Amino acid sequence: MTTAIEVRGLTKRYRGTPVLRGVDLVAAQGEIVALLGSNGAGKTTTISILTTLAHADGGEAIVAGHDVRREPEHVRQRIALTGQSAAVDDALTGTENLVMLGRLSGLSPRAARRRAEELLGRFALEDAASRRVKTYSGGMRRRLDLAVSFVVTPQVLFLDEPTTGVDPRSRLDLWEVIRGLADAGTTVFLTTQYLEEADQLADRIAVLHEGRIARTGTAAELKAQFGTDMLVAEAPDGTPLAEVATDGSIDGVRHALAALEAAHPGARVQLRRPTLDDVFLALTAPGAAGPVTLREHA
Repeated sequence: MTTAIEVRGLTKRYRGTPVLRGVDLVAAQGEIVALLGSNGAGKTTTISILTTLAHADGGEAIVAGHDVRREPEHVRQRIALTGQSAAVDDALTGTENLVMLGRLSGLSPRAARRRAEELLGRFALEDAASRRVKTYSGGMRRRLDLAVSFVVTPQVLFLDEPTTGVDPRSRLDLWEVIRGLADAGTTVFLTTQYLEEADQLADRIAVLHEGRIARTGTAAELKAQFGTDMLVAEAPDGTPLAEVATDGSIDGVRHALAALEAAHPGARVQLRRPTLDDVFLALTAPGAAGPVTLREHA
């Protein structure tokens, strides 16, 4: 396995307050890794350090084979960053934005235009190439922002909440683009507030809590470790009435059904599988929803 990102013991304080308390994580080449955490958990700080925009107080971070503190220029030459808002010029067209970035990246005028055409096609923006960006939809702007990141193809792409503020259709389109980038060999490291996004996209998920990585694994592994199958009793209109945890065995299901039948005779029953929401709550808010035999819904 070729390692694209390796972080060991990363620490950071702001005005004396610890934000990162020893972060450890690894991402392989061509892998999509999602970093989850509550607001203020340090996700953006982590990305800022890995992209050389901020300095860590301690620990080590290697990105694309280079130390972010000792070799920041080498790191910058091999990465791209797309932040939470589109970093393109509204007054320019899609083509003009890409050509400008191409020229700033050292491409000749002809090469910059050729690369702009390639990227407009790759990110499904050909029809909007000559339109000013201020007329773009949110999803189109985000696709252009990603295209700008690929004027020079990066080894590692950092995405800080890439689909915030875009509609569901555009979000699905962006997911396809991101998958395609990883399939082509680019490592994608993203933060997101949408747990479904991490579930659908990420090869591995890291949960950041209280300045440390609380757990890392695939979505399936995390659900198996922290989620519980629940039998849910529902009213005829689908309103949940109560739920009981079950281990999935015949005896476990039988006991759960008996508990629900006693509390809500005649109710419909559905099985709810663990979700990343369950994992996130278990890792970031321990004890918030303690174990119960029968939990009634309001």
